[in-house]
Amino acid sequence: MTEALKTPVDGDKTAPQRIRLHRRPPDPGDDSSRIVWIATEKIRPNRAQPRINFESNAALRLADSIRRYGILQPLTVRVIENAQDGRCFEIIAGERRFRAAVMLQMTSVPCVILEADERKSAELALVENLLRQDLNFFEMAKAIRRLIDSFDLTQEEVAKRLSLTQSAVANKLRLLRFDEDEQQFILSSGLTERHARALLKITDPILRKKAAEHVIKWRMNVSNTEQYIDRVLSEEKQKAELERSLSKPKMKPVIKDIRLFFNSVDHAVDTIKSAGIDISSTRTELENEYVIEIKVAKSYDRQDTQSYHAKK
Repeated sequence: MTEALKTPVDGDKTAPQRIRLHRRPPDPGDDSSRIVWIATEKIRPNRAQPRINFESNAALRLADSIRRYGILQPLTVRVIENAQDGRCFEIIAGERRFRAAVMLQMTSVPCVILEADERKSAELALVENLLRQDLNFFEMAKAIRRLIDSFDLTQEEVAKRLSLTQSAVANKLRLLRFDEDEQQFILSSGLTERHARALLKITDPILRKKAAEHVIKWRMNVSNTEQYIDRVLSEEKQKAELERSLSKPKMKPVIKDIRLFFNSVDHAVDTIKSAGIDISSTRTELENEYVIEIKVAKSYDRQDTQSYHAKK
């Protein structure tokens, strides 16, 4: 039998008495199982904390629970050296509990101290949030990106550490193609990660925003959203092809040598003549132009024409 981890808040005369809880006794040889009380002023938030949004209502509920029953689960921290503050402690897991304790003006909180470097601390903070499913999908993507960039890890290495597939890690990182405004819009609208991935097929941010608004307006599920996005992309492709065809200059015949034109006219006249039709042509060269005159008789020798076709 051990006591619940609770320190009465200074000035809180209504704080309840300690609650007796069953807990496995710590292993004397295991330092990580020893609970120590650390002053809140010596505790620092994790610089690699993946959780960005801390819901105020949830924080108030947690603070009320701690006021009533105490901190039932200690924070997990690591020792850090700070040139300004000296020996301090960085939170690995339990930042919400720490924030609630500060809100209640608690001067110290129960902690378990782990030996962990900066990389291990970041990994543990991310895994802890993943297991508790406290992160939204954009926070998770940012945390994965931070792990990769800060510690020069590959997607495959991160996937192994987080018990995810490499493709799952890649899919989450693609979500960072949304800018911050788009991310907030998607989260506030209640769209899921699969909705977001479907919207990513649209590369134009303006068109993507319109598509998202349409999906939200009609409360589309993921399947309907994917079908709608495919239609939008198909229509945009057809529109682009039409614009390209209209923008192409129409080909006009170009006669590089005017003599080729004259030869063509002469050849046509000769062909008609050989068919028995009385035709003649004249060509006059003026200062700025050529004048070609073609005369065809109204009547012609039908017999010669029939003879010509017979030869053909």
